Amino acid sequence: MNSSKQRQVRKKTVSFSSMPSDRKMNSTAACMAFMLEGCEMKKVRSNSRMYNRYFLLDPDLRWLRWEPSKKDSEKAKLEIKSIKEVRLGKKTPVLRSNGLSDQFPDECAFSIIYGDNYESLDLVASTADVVSTWVMGLRYLVSYGRHTVGVVEPSQSSVRTSWIGSVFELADIERQGHIDLFRATQIIKGLNPGMRESRIELKFKELQKAKDCYGEGIDLDTFVEVYCELCTRPEIFFLLVQFSSNKEFLDLKDLMLFVEVEQGVEGVMEEMCREIVHKYEPSAEGRERGYLSIDGFTHYLLSSECHIFDPQHKRVCQDMTQPLSHYYINSSHNASLLEDHYWGSSDISSYVRALRMGCRSLEVVVWDGPDCEPVVYVGSSVASQLAFSKVLDIINQYAFESSEYPLILCLVTHCSVPQQRVMAQHMKKILGDKLHMEPPSPDEPYLPSPEKLKGKILLKGKRLPHDTQDSEGEVTDEEEGLEMSQRMVSADEKDQLNGIGCKRLRLCKELSDLVTLCKSVQFRDFESSKREQKHWEICSFNEVDANRFANEYPEDFVCYNKRFLSRVFPTPMRIDASNMNPQDFWKCGCQIVAMNYQTPGLMMDLNLGWFRQNGNCGYVLRPAIMREEVSYFSANARDSLPGVSAQLLHIKVISGQNLPKPRGSAAKGDVVEPYIYVEIHGIPADCAEQRTKTVSQNGDNPIFDESFEFQINLPELAVLRFVVLDDDYIGDEFIGQYTIPFECLQPGYRHVPLQSLTGEFLANTTLFVHVAITNRRGGGKAHKRGLSVRKSRKAREYTSTKTTGIKVVDELFRASTQPLREATDLRENVQNAMVSFKELCGLTPAANMKQCILTVSSWLLNSERSLRVTVDLSEAYPTMEAQGPVPELLRKVLMAYDTMIQTSRTLIESADSVYCKLTQAQRAGLDFHEDLHRIGAKEGLKGRKLQKAMESYAWNITVLKGQADLLKHAKGVDSFKPKSRMASAYIKPSGAVRLMTISSAKMLLFLALMAHVSCATQGVTGCCARRPRACGLYGLLCRPGADNATEAKPVRVSSDAAAGILTLGKRKTTESRYQDRLQHLLHGARNQAAGILTMGRRNDEGGARAPSRASEIATVHAPVKLDLERPVEYLMQQSEARDSYRRGLTPTTTELHQRPHCNYNHSAHCLVPSVSLSSG
Repeated sequence: MNSSKQRQVRKKTVSFSSMPSDRKMNSTAACMAFMLEGCEMKKVRSNSRMYNRYFLLDPDLRWLRWEPSKKDSEKAKLEIKSIKEVRLGKKTPVLRSNGLSDQFPDECAFSIIYGDNYESLDLVASTADVVSTWVMGLRYLVSYGRHTVGVVEPSQSSVRTSWIGSVFELADIERQGHIDLFRATQIIKGLNPGMRESRIELKFKELQKAKDCYGEGIDLDTFVEVYCELCTRPEIFFLLVQFSSNKEFLDLKDLMLFVEVEQGVEGVMEEMCREIVHKYEPSAEGRERGYLSIDGFTHYLLSSECHIFDPQHKRVCQDMTQPLSHYYINSSHNASLLEDHYWGSSDISSYVRALRMGCRSLEVVVWDGPDCEPVVYVGSSVASQLAFSKVLDIINQYAFESSEYPLILCLVTHCSVPQQRVMAQHMKKILGDKLHMEPPSPDEPYLPSPEKLKGKILLKGKRLPHDTQDSEGEVTDEEEGLEMSQRMVSADEKDQLNGIGCKRLRLCKELSDLVTLCKSVQFRDFESSKREQKHWEICSFNEVDANRFANEYPEDFVCYNKRFLSRVFPTPMRIDASNMNPQDFWKCGCQIVAMNYQTPGLMMDLNLGWFRQNGNCGYVLRPAIMREEVSYFSANARDSLPGVSAQLLHIKVISGQNLPKPRGSAAKGDVVEPYIYVEIHGIPADCAEQRTKTVSQNGDNPIFDESFEFQINLPELAVLRFVVLDDDYIGDEFIGQYTIPFECLQPGYRHVPLQSLTGEFLANTTLFVHVAITNRRGGGKAHKRGLSVRKSRKAREYTSTKTTGIKVVDELFRASTQPLREATDLRENVQNAMVSFKELCGLTPAANMKQCILTVSSWLLNSERSLRVTVDLSEAYPTMEAQGPVPELLRKVLMAYDTMIQTSRTLIESADSVYCKLTQAQRAGLDFHEDLHRIGAKEGLKGRKLQKAMESYAWNITVLKGQADLLKHAKGVDSFKPKSRMASAYIKPSGAVRLMTISSAKMLLFLALMAHVSCATQGVTGCCARRPRACGLYGLLCRPGADNATEAKPVRVSSDAAAGILTLGKRKTTESRYQDRLQHLLHGARNQAAGILTMGRRNDEGGARAPSRASEIATVHAPVKLDLERPVEYLMQQSEARDSYRRGLTPTTTELHQRPHCNYNHSAHCLVPSVSLSSG
């Protein structure tokens, strides 16, 4: 009892902080040492009660014990070799139970799965650091429990230490066995550029002082120890241990698994992973052997290949042939200003900066200047006037440097008629052919596309009526030009302007004729615009008015912007040049939201982050629901939208790197106490934010390890923003931020570069996060509900149509109620079945299907019992069936898999008919579109009732189209064709989640299982040696067999895998293996030809495996007839006669190539031969 109390007093916690006084888990030896000392954790029982227990590892590393306990001390223990799996997070039914789900964070829980019945020991630690240490250590012991010599104190030199030693030898030029402190510091800083020199020097001095050699040179042991201490990021080491086969480095197979399963990269080949190793592995030995050490793995994760931003969006990737009104356009307001409106001066460099940042709409405010030369300035910056001709020169030079798509110049003219003529002459002379002069076509309903207007400059401004014959005329100046004038004129003139409501100005015809596609007009109301406004006319809205329209008429504002361009500019009350929130107007469809580029902050971060997508070309395609002619969308939507698949965004903030002290901060010296806000900006239903904990006194590598979930109802308009702040009692200070559109997120483990307040990227300053995107589950906010909530059919929410009040229309939509319910049931049933299957596999709903299959196969491989599961890929729908008794958990997994396959089958077989019903109803409804107003009036509807009927009609059309698209997407685009290609079950970077089609499930199962088989067929050797890159299975099947990387590598493919049967598990070797093999040939021949895969261990005793006739058949790629009696005769032959018998029985691969009738196929997905059986 006393000893247990002493152990409780001696309770320790582990921290991944880099503070000198804290322990840093940068090796498995450190984890073992911590586990040997033990710590207190909460043990969770099946009744949801939690008990404090002290857990520790036995000195012999064979038992996990806990105390105090009512049990006998010999019963309160768990043998390491009985552990099947160690799960991180709440991944068992006990931890997911309602009574516990909110009592502790996901990062503080883990489960130990043990025994033949897959029981679970569920534990909760005080911090995520403790969990990471135990999980890392236990996983190591599970994999290498029998090879524990040298674990706690490793003696053999690793790839990493050998490389560090070679670096030290290069630095030790005099071969004295030591180097000076300055040189040692510079070497480590050179290898890790973001690390502070003071931190490196302090670590060297601390270690020298501990060794009583303070002030002496740095020897090899000290250098290696300091490097490993400072340059090992524990969170990356933990990740490496998860995927490494030997817990020290990643070989090519480990790296393939990580890149494909975790990072979501499709079509991963072994050669691709070899290139990664050669590119990022620092040691020559690692590059030669194909090993990626912890340093190489860190470099890879920090590289652009693991950037959070999808590289696809670094180039123009959206459809640029839509009308100009269907795009958001990057726009600048008062681009010439350096600061605010009153104190800021004008500078020509402001235009250059805006254009280089992708701006496609510039405002140019022109006034009368001296010597009949117009000048450009804003507000009170009269002293810093810019010549109009010089501004045009700069625009002409930089207009298309960053983007080839059209540039819109918003002219605000305050010039006299003579100087207007000078303006026109300058623009014709300087801009030349770039100036768009083609008049708009009255027959076209929309503006031309950005693709058609490439390289053109459009002028937005006032235009005289087309029939004007005079050289000049009067126009109104009701836009921002009037408000700017009001700030500049006297009080008497202001009264006059206010009295007439708008100012009249003279406009010369030469300048008027230059305005073609963007004629400025005054906005009156939405109804008048719908009747009278031409598609080439554009209205400008003051920020205040635009906000009022967005709040009072959100649906009308969205419909208006489907056809017409609208420009929103800041209110003149923003004398400090502050910015409005562009999301407030993007949600209404406003294309041109003018921003003060000279003012940094949140609003400018949102603007620049948003237009970072689509190659930063300045044009972003608006969501489809905001472009379609007949659709319903409200800018103030606060729930899921009809026809839009809501997504769940899972963000785990793991750590930060090299976070600098906030600029101008001196209160705390060099101490940084960071915390992070994760923000979602979008429609009101999506706006949310979550905050991490504060990490005390650590800016070098703070560990947060916190997970958040956000429900995204309109992914196409959502923006994710990371903000890092310094927690200070005086006032939190800004460290850095990064803003990225939701559509540009890449799933997996990613680094996030941070930007300063003014937008510059901070060198070597990043966040390390994990991103996953899944379908929405149920209703409500994700972080309040959790992922595993599944709605039964009774509680399911169905999207329904609305009553319009027009009888014939309502009858049509009422008939579509049942197809709508069927479509929802088909999708939800598959999603629920998939979530159940993932949870039983011990994974989160964010996992992909390949992770599930690999998990099941690993259970079978690691089982002490003879477990066998067959996977039948011969039928249209792959099945998994247990052969003999299996544990209860595995039985439930197989049942869940069967449910998933059956619900998928129901969806695939029923989707076509339901889809047709929905599209027919949609087409029938669209037939009423042209005459709906007349029919409604005939039914007696008018005013607000008629408007409500129109809105309900648009809602119904949107629901029908949206639900049809969701059903088609759930089934898979390819599955609507006669032949389905292999579809990916991964989560796409765009956020769209494709449900697994049957054909993709078959290929997915086959590839996942084949990844565990090493192989021995010479027939495939010739195929892969000739065309390894063309083979889709090469990366999963082939393992190099030659030491020289330049040689043709013989490939070893399992003969029984090629014959159609895969057996997973440990194979025993006795002479009875011959008999069992014959039984497989005699009784399982039909299964082989049908393509049945067998997973699990075989009940055969060991001995050297004899070659079988099946392996001969696998060698041949053409159809072969199998005689079941000849293999018996063959196995009875003496070894000396074997070769000649084989030569007489089976032709070689070379001979097959020489035969004209042989159909030798190099297809990337067809390595399994077809086999026909004779009856004899």
